[in-house]
Amino acid sequence: MSPQKAKPYLVCFMLWWPIFLQAAKTEAPLTDSYLKPYSATYSTTWKKGISIKVEGTQTLSHTADNQWLFSFQASTFFASLNESVKFKIDNGQIFPLVYEYHTSAFGKKRDATLTFDWQKNRVRNDIKNKPWHMDIKAGVLDKLSIQLQIRHDLKYNKAKLEYQIADGGKLKNWQFERLGNEVIKTQLGAIDTIKVKREGVGKKAKTTTFWFAPTHDFLLVKLVHKEKKESYKLELDSIQ
Repeated sequence: MSPQKAKPYLVCFMLWWPIFLQAAKTEAPLTDSYLKPYSATYSTTWKKGISIKVEGTQTLSHTADNQWLFSFQASTFFASLNESVKFKIDNGQIFPLVYEYHTSAFGKKRDATLTFDWQKNRVRNDIKNKPWHMDIKAGVLDKLSIQLQIRHDLKYNKAKLEYQIADGGKLKNWQFERLGNEVIKTQLGAIDTIKVKREGVGKKAKTTTFWFAPTHDFLLVKLVHKEKKESYKLELDSIQ
């Protein structure tokens, strides 16, 4: 190609290059800025007739296949909880891939696995060898990855905190309300947080309140869950 013919292409490239650079800069925060690998420990208090206090660990890690793994684990001699979700993220939206929930308390066990197929927009749920399938659309989450999605949406000041959750063979609508800022005392000192609350509906109404820390990438600092005969609380102890 002659220099004369190449010149228009060079001019075009130089005109568009700053736009490409700017696009790259604006897209990066949506995928990386609040997703940083970490491990946090929490004091976990569970009440159901008696009060049990254990240490729980929440971990976020980046996998070799460019996906993410988010998990929470807590256990005692007679009770344990293992909850995890493998997911991918696209333009700030979390897409769960595999969600697992395993709990055991006083000899009673409960296991559930949700497998999301985003090519077919379907989710498969396996509970007690009784699988069910359900149609879904982009934006549907599981009960664990919603925590990360809320962190993202708070960071980018999303107007409404409304989500659809695949749970129990249904798509459930979860709505959260911002309750303002509150300083929480932790093992790491006083931390300024944003308080968010979800009120359940119906006879078995459940209330869950979250405190997220803007200065720590909106990390969960405290959680309080209450229902008729059961409650539990998480409080941040350490992070690394």
